[in-house]
Amino acid sequence: MRKGVVTISDVARHAGVSVSTVSYVLSGKRTISPGTQKRVLESIHALGFQPHAGARSLASNRSSTIALVLPLRQGMHLPVLMQFATAVVMSARQHEHDVLLVTADEGAAGLRRLAGRAIVDGLVLMDVEMHDSRVPTLRGLDRPSVLIGLPADNEGLTCVDLDFHRAGALCVEHLATMGHGEVALLGAPQVVYERDTGFAHRTRDGFLETAHRLGVGAVARPCESDPSVVAAAVKSLLDERPGLSGLVVHNEEAVTHVLAALRELGRVVPRDVAVVAICPDDVAERSSPPLSSVQIPAEALGRRAVELLMAKLDGQTPPELTLLPPVLTGRFSV
Repeated sequence: MRKGVVTISDVARHAGVSVSTVSYVLSGKRTISPGTQKRVLESIHALGFQPHAGARSLASNRSSTIALVLPLRQGMHLPVLMQFATAVVMSARQHEHDVLLVTADEGAAGLRRLAGRAIVDGLVLMDVEMHDSRVPTLRGLDRPSVLIGLPADNEGLTCVDLDFHRAGALCVEHLATMGHGEVALLGAPQVVYERDTGFAHRTRDGFLETAHRLGVGAVARPCESDPSVVAAAVKSLLDERPGLSGLVVHNEEAVTHVLAALRELGRVVPRDVAVVAICPDDVAERSSPPLSSVQIPAEALGRRAVELLMAKLDGQTPPELTLLPPVLTGRFSV
């Protein structure tokens, strides 16, 4: 009887490693430990495996493509989103993967479509809601996934995010240390809170809880991105709270409008009102004056999400939750 064709899966099973590890030994695309490499090569010799490029691709059932599911929704700031997307794409290329950008808001049905057609090896998801309807589907997919964001229940998932709760707290602590006894958070647009988006809620919770703990008077309000709406909101806030001396802005698109509104009202930053932003560094540095800020680490988050996804593709079990600690950089606005 003719001996059956030996596949890459047979080699992986014989060597006690994942299919992707065998593929990396064959291709040399990633560094494999000498012991594991020796075991794989011994299995290849013992089984008489004859690899070639086409067979490797079919046997591993890999497309070398990952999906970045980034639904474009109201209240999202496109320049910051593109920082995340660029980071994912650049990191994926370092791992020999392309990225399929999915911007349609198809929810769970879209995830099932991607997985069912086997056009991607795994998925990275953004704009994660506290009670995200995509989460139950993710747990049942036969494709690994990583969320840039944190739902209320992350059991069985792999999530990476900035610790936004701590970011809100850090801003209050900084202002309180500088002697400000009454502060306000101008947060994300109202529609972002209505969608129950995780980062907005966590920032607000950290801000208010810390203010209460420190005995600092505090209020948190949504902040839209239209200049006239921002101006009206800032005026109303200062009229209602004449003792207010510290502002935290968590809407990148509104930062310049908030500063313009303060100038229009005759308030000098930081003499009259201290301002701290939660935003990318370039936004804070371009402001006048340059703002003290907690950075949104888009590059680090995108890179870490891809690393976690590649670990899952290699058969590893990464931690369910990775929270990057916030860093506050002092400039000239406090």
